[in-house]
Parts: sequence; structure tokens; C-alpha cells
Amino acid sequence: MDNLGSRLKDVRLKAGLTLRELARQADVSPSFVSQIENGKSQPSVATLYAFAQLLNVSIDELFDQRGAEVDRPPLVDGWGPDGDKNPTNAWHPSEYANRVSVVHPSHRSHLVMADGVEWERLAATPEHAVNFMKISYAPGATSTAGGDLVGHDGFEYGYVLQGTVEVTVGAEVFTLNAGESLGFDSSIPHVLRNVGAGEFQGIWFVHGRKH
Repeated sequence: MDNLGSRLKDVRLKAGLTLRELARQADVSPSFVSQIENGKSQPSVATLYAFAQLLNVSIDELFDQRGAEVDRPPLVDGWGPDGDKNPTNAWHPSEYANRVSVVHPSHRSHLVMADGVEWERLAATPEHAVNFMKISYAPGATSTAGGDLVGHDGFEYGYVLQGTVEVTVGAEVFTLNAGESLGFDSSIPHVLRNVGAGEFQGIWFVHGRKH
């Protein structure tokens, strides 16, 4: 597990919320919040969104910083340090540092959640409430505890890399396989579920603003 719990605790304390108050507003038990903050449990995707909204932070701020996305020095030539031509090593001049994000696979920040759900950040920009991610779900994993439908502000766009995912949006159920994609208004209650025998992986873009 990564240290998502400690990051959530830091954000909660900065927001001036007690553990019990956050639990009350998120409609979960104080013991569950305590277990998350102590690294003994992980939230579902839906619970993470609820916490982020209540604490007034973007999901992007909750990713770990294991990668060197902002620490690697820019290369003026835009190529690798040893002169290689791999575009993943094309770090941009410093004047673009806040507008261009290039991330090597080994440097991606992660979020690890309940039931074998993992997000990997594919790019980091200053834009608030926008996430460009690779998502992975273990067999049987869902985006909400118990499979309940939950909505949040914004829009989602997804492309399936491998496996099979069932996406329920309102009263509609869509089963997507590798190569298929969808987009939907995420304020409509929804849930993602891996209904395949193997791991589901997809590229997901979540835009939290509606305006």
C-alpha cells in the first residue's frame, strides 16, 4: 500500500476537520476513516471522491509523489541525458515547466484503493480537477463499496486496454472490451465493475468541471 492515508490525514488537518466530522459528512464510520488514515484500509474510488470534495482538494493532490515528475532537471535539447532519442526522456526547457508534463512509466505517481483498484497518473498539469490516468481493476473489483451507484461532478472518458469492464450509468449498463471506449456525464450515478476473469486496464480522463 502507498501512504494515501497519511496524505488524507494531512489534508484533513489542514482543512480543520476532525476525524469524526469528516466521517459524519462522508456518511462513513469514524473507525473506517481512522483505518484509512493509519494505512490499515483503503477507500473505494467513490469514497475517495467524497473525501476530496469535502476537503476541497483535487484528486490530483492525493497522488503519491514517488515519481520524479517535477524533480528531474529539464534538458534543453529535449532528449535523454545520454543522447538517446527516446521521447519519454524529452524533458522540456524550464519556461514550459508548468505547462508541459512528460512522465516515464517508472516515475508515475499512484493511488492504491480498495479491492485491487489502482490509478497511475499519466500527466500532471496545474489544471484543477482534471485527471489523465491509467486505471487497473482486479477481477470482481468495483469503483464503489458494495457496487452502489454514485455520482460526482464532471465528465469521464475511458478507453479499454485489456480485460472487460461493466459500466453502469443510471439505468444503462455497458459492457466494454479491449479497444472499446465511452464518455458520460459523471454526475449521473454510476459504477465500474471488472466482470472479466483477468485484470481490467484502461486509459481514463476525468474532467471535474462542468463549465
